Amino acid sequence: MIAMLGMYDMPALQPANDRFWTLIREHLGYGPDQLTRNADFWEVWLSPNLTFAQTCGMPYRTRLHDKVQLVGTPDYGLEGCPPGYYRSIFVARKDDFRNLDQLSSGTFAFNEALSQSGWAAPMVHLDARGQRPNAMLETGGHALSADAVANGRADFAALDALSWSLLQSHSDFGTTLRVVEATSPTPALPYITAKGQDVGAIAYAIRAAIHDLQPNDRDLLHLRGLIDIPEEDYLSVPNPA
Repeated sequence: MIAMLGMYDMPALQPANDRFWTLIREHLGYGPDQLTRNADFWEVWLSPNLTFAQTCGMPYRTRLHDKVQLVGTPDYGLEGCPPGYYRSIFVARKDDFRNLDQLSSGTFAFNEALSQSGWAAPMVHLDARGQRPNAMLETGGHALSADAVANGRADFAALDALSWSLLQSHSDFGTTLRVVEATSPTPALPYITAKGQDVGAIAYAIRAAIHDLQPNDRDLLHLRGLIDIPEEDYLSVPNPA
């Protein structure tokens, strides 16, 4: 059995994620003793032994939706987003006062090309305005994209709203970067399980675990609840041209 919470698992959040999984496991009545870390995401997501994991909206709609089961979507209580939704935040250096129209002709830092918030949403946003960066820098992570902008290797980047909030709380990027603009909200990163698993029991365990979390852990993880967003809503999110 496998459980992984790798999407928002920076070192400062790992103890809280561990306690969250322990509560889920207690309510579920089965599952691995510990969360899996430092494993290939795709091997975990596609494993027939997957009990519980979180994936990204773009991998879910393009490659996973017919191979796994959708359990639910965490509500992070993000400003400007309906429950269970998130959006991408365009950031630039604080001493760079260009707007998005001007920044869009520069170098864009992105985490990876299968990221909804770091790649798909910002590209769709720019495509709608007839804009395209002159250069791309793939970094491998939201924090690395923020670092690329802060250190002048890129002009702008797009970070998902929760990652941006976490980086402001747990790094210095809040003092070196500024918000330029935001994309339209889309469904947030869904929880999934393997085919054949009891989706109802897992969803119940997640809701009970969120309720039972200590307030400090709930606030640290920004968890407000579990939302039922239909698969069709994920599949209808546009892909970049």
